[in-house]
Amino acid sequence: MTQTAIPFLFMRGGSSRGPYMKRSDLPEDRDRLSDVLISLVGAGHPFNIDGIGGGTAVTTKVAMLSKSDDDWADVDYFFAQVSVEEKLVDYKPSCGNILVGVGPAAIEMGLVEPVGDVTEVRIRAVNTGTRVAALVQTPGKRVRYDGKASIDGVPGTAAPIQLQFMDVEGSATSGLFPTGHRTEEINGVEVSCMDVAMAMVIGRAEDFGITGYESAAELDANKALFEKMEAVRLIAGERMGLGDVTKSVIPKLGLLAPPRNGGAATVRYFMPWKCHPTLAVTGSQCLASCLLAPGTVAGGLLPSPPSSPARMQLEHPMGNMEVVIDFAEEDSTFQVISAGLMRTARKLAAGDVFIPGHVWSGS
Repeated sequence: MTQTAIPFLFMRGGSSRGPYMKRSDLPEDRDRLSDVLISLVGAGHPFNIDGIGGGTAVTTKVAMLSKSDDDWADVDYFFAQVSVEEKLVDYKPSCGNILVGVGPAAIEMGLVEPVGDVTEVRIRAVNTGTRVAALVQTPGKRVRYDGKASIDGVPGTAAPIQLQFMDVEGSATSGLFPTGHRTEEINGVEVSCMDVAMAMVIGRAEDFGITGYESAAELDANKALFEKMEAVRLIAGERMGLGDVTKSVIPKLGLLAPPRNGGAATVRYFMPWKCHPTLAVTGSQCLASCLLAPGTVAGGLLPSPPSSPARMQLEHPMGNMEVVIDFAEEDSTFQVISAGLMRTARKLAAGDVFIPGHVWSGS
């Protein structure tokens, strides 16, 4: 059997990992592209045994990079969420954790020229239109991966990568509150439907019959919880203008509870059919914005509204994630201007990944 070789970098970005490839090394046709990514990851098997996926939603992600024709951006980042057990690919969302590796990968691929000890890489997330400025450590014009920065959910330390997200409102919908309501009832449960970097349905943990302090494994075993959340999510997707979201990973679902360790809130983020082991970068921005915006289901969790920019610690199953939200509030209008985070990334492997020739010949 002939095989097709595709150049790739294998990288950890934040608390996710996956292949990073040049868009030009992949088929243009979307259906053929999906076939390639399904084969590459090994989707359709719980262990992704015939591909390089890791058997979880945070390890079946793909980043495709190209030089940008945007006046502001240096590089375009096209993201694909490949399913684990189904042969499906979703191109609607972006992924903030995988985005952490885009700056280093773009430099490694020669798409961006390093400048000085720190190189700013301006990224356009083409799935959502979000603009992100990433500061990458490049002493001697080489990407530096070692350092003293740590993030919960990832062992060890690495060089910090500072991210500033802009144009985050309405990533996949009509705006910050796509249904026109800050709070609404679905199936007898009060939720807030919001879109800041990620379209989300946000509720209170207690309203879904949990404490909000359960581990990811405990939540994954709670089938009744997922049935209740999915029924709410499907209706919310329609109301948010996303149509039938039965086979789409957006909107995501997030649940809030009071903090236990001095943070702004305890959060549980769902991808949506499993609990995230930590917290998505995009989801952190939406959840933090929900805490800040008056009139949402998060009302009362913050003892007093902070001033802008607000530095907030969100407590997730494996620790904390800090997000800084720059916002404006005037009269009854609430606006998210930008969001900042610090994450890390590391190059794990480089070379060629192989797919069967009958899936794509490479021509």
